[in-house]
Amino acid sequence: MLLLKEIFTPGDTMYKFDNTIERREILSRYRYLLRTMNLNEGHDHKHLLRRSLNIALDAHKGARRRSGEPYIYHPMEVAQIVAGEIGLDETSVICAVLHDVVEDSEYTLEDIRGLFGGQIARIIDGLTKINEIGIFDQKEPSAQAANFRRLLLTLSDDVRVILIKLADRLHNMRTLSSMKAEKQLKIAAETTYLYAPLAHRLGLYNMKSELEDLALKYTEPEVYENISRKLIESVSERKQFVREFITPVKKELDEKGFKYRILDREKSIASIWNKMNQKEIPFEEVYDLFAVRIIIDTPMAFEKVDCWRVYSIITDHYSPRQDRLRDWMSTPKANGYEALHTTVMSHQGRWVEVQIRSERMNEVAEKGYAAHWKYKEKSNNTNSLDRWLNRIKQLLDSPDPDAINFLDEFKLNLFSDEIFVFTPKGDLKTLPAKSTALDFGYSIHSEIGNQCIGAKVNHRLVPLNYELKNGDQVEIITSKKQVPKEEWLDNVVTARAKSLIKEAIKEAKREHYDSGRKKLEGIFKALNLDFNKTNLSKFQRTYKIYSRIDLYYKVSIGEIGVKEVKNCCQQHEKSGLLNYIRKPRMPRLNSQRKAQASNNNQEPKEKTDALVLNGDFSTTKNEIAACCNPIPGDEAIGFISPNNKIIIHRTNCPEAIQLGSRFGNRIIKARWSNEGIATFLTGLKISGFEKMNLIHELSRIITQQHQLSIQNFRYESKSGISDVDIMLYVQDTKQLHHLILDLKKIKDIKKVSRINKISASLA
Repeated sequence: MLLLKEIFTPGDTMYKFDNTIERREILSRYRYLLRTMNLNEGHDHKHLLRRSLNIALDAHKGARRRSGEPYIYHPMEVAQIVAGEIGLDETSVICAVLHDVVEDSEYTLEDIRGLFGGQIARIIDGLTKINEIGIFDQKEPSAQAANFRRLLLTLSDDVRVILIKLADRLHNMRTLSSMKAEKQLKIAAETTYLYAPLAHRLGLYNMKSELEDLALKYTEPEVYENISRKLIESVSERKQFVREFITPVKKELDEKGFKYRILDREKSIASIWNKMNQKEIPFEEVYDLFAVRIIIDTPMAFEKVDCWRVYSIITDHYSPRQDRLRDWMSTPKANGYEALHTTVMSHQGRWVEVQIRSERMNEVAEKGYAAHWKYKEKSNNTNSLDRWLNRIKQLLDSPDPDAINFLDEFKLNLFSDEIFVFTPKGDLKTLPAKSTALDFGYSIHSEIGNQCIGAKVNHRLVPLNYELKNGDQVEIITSKKQVPKEEWLDNVVTARAKSLIKEAIKEAKREHYDSGRKKLEGIFKALNLDFNKTNLSKFQRTYKIYSRIDLYYKVSIGEIGVKEVKNCCQQHEKSGLLNYIRKPRMPRLNSQRKAQASNNNQEPKEKTDALVLNGDFSTTKNEIAACCNPIPGDEAIGFISPNNKIIIHRTNCPEAIQLGSRFGNRIIKARWSNEGIATFLTGLKISGFEKMNLIHELSRIITQQHQLSIQNFRYESKSGISDVDIMLYVQDTKQLHHLILDLKKIKDIKKVSRINKISASLA
């Protein structure tokens, strides 16, 4: 029998396992990791890997995950993802094994530094989670956002921190089934909102797709299972189709002497669902369920020529769709992705996407940033991924400490494509898509941006908010009298420009700080009011002024004066503000009131029980979200708003996903009560060919056959096509589903779908 001591060097401390099966499993995982890393007995890093596993075993001894498995399985699996799926170096694998050690045990960062050196210690420091309680100011609206900002700060030191963190998130998503329902929703929302886009931006397409699929599995389980089942049912048909499609192509590639591989890539479940939603079509009408990928083995110097040769072979056999040619070789995507894409018509009458790559391009596409570094030295060009990382570093250097603002700016940079513009001297500048002339000014220098009064684009005068296009030549016009203004924030999209504008405005307001403070203090004293921190905070809340700098600035320039202070007092006389301000400080609160006051200033704790929705929202603090209009039968969650109202969202609502990623502790699971008899407003969008008596037929089915009330009815007919929007009241999704089935039976009706967001014009 294999012994655990085979892993360790003689001087190592050995953790004893009572469970022989678990002991063997750890040995098996360790050997699999060694094979993945291709570490032989004489490799220098093998000793360090043994030591890291030894320390992780000691640090996590006795600890188990919610699934009941030993906790050590988690860091070992993260290390396996880092080595096999991302392809990082041995240092990264060791860090993955140790990533929870400092947080979960008595081992310190200094211990790690002494055992493994400074580089590994720095990466572990970046990976170590921080204790949310007591670290951030209580006014911080989201500790999650602040934690995410701290994590990204490590970009300035070592991008491997982010890649290991993504591996950690992927394994957590793979094992999410053992968590409580509300925790599943919170983690899934956070993954969809931040981690999947981040994986995509770093070129890890497979990881991005799996993260999105796993998130969908928990936010929309029925949708996930339905699409999964249909993909499985159609797999043999697809395989047969691909074989017939590639046969003539393979024959000619062989004749031309290419070294190649042909793969068929299945579209991810989440991307299929997104397409179904965007185009409002059923699964059967998603034509590009898969793509054929041709990977050629050719030297880097001949990649483009050979890829175009393969393209020529494909189009000799199949007719291309001209508007679907994508040359990502000449202009790689922002995440470094390179390939040649085309969509062709098969002999069976189906469109097929064909992706053509070299082996190098494929490795970069599969392993993203890690593979990018491997080939970077062979190319003199700055990769677009480097440019994006530089923009994120500029964002991280922003003086704005607000974590939510940071999160918004980061998301903006996460999704943006790139445009290429030129200075008057012909120098090339790269900016995010939709950048304006003002963004360009700030990209040159902060002072040029601050003094910008206009620009010339292609020698034509344009305003500050002019949206730049690829190939534009831009000249900024400045004036020393110009100063940044609040409205400029609406005229820029880059994080750098937004940050510099905010800092310039704040600096200008600081000049009014002392004069505004003295002026307001005089007003308070004249009205016999205490000028103290408590009263100032109360006054700020009344007028929704969120910083003292803004308050004193408004007082200094005359926007706020005696009238506003008096109005504040009169507004709150009944609630005791006037007396509270004038009276001396009250005695200390008793413990019950103190706890209540404390709770009012902190984020609500996680709820363990689901909120029960009985349908009567008139007498409760619950409220249906207008952005998604959930009805009984929908998977739902509650979001506790700052005024303690609970807003009910559907779990797949984009706004709910965003809220879950920012304010996870405010999300609670909700379920519908079977006792409710209330009706809920929802909407249907119907389209088809124009026909006589359509309105009458729709009304008959809804009001007579299904006994439902119509609140609003909009009908539009154009060029023989009818579009109908109907707002009506239903009890639950089951009733709505039966109605949709009956409406689809009407002759010439082609599509009936639910309206998710009810606009003011429809309600």
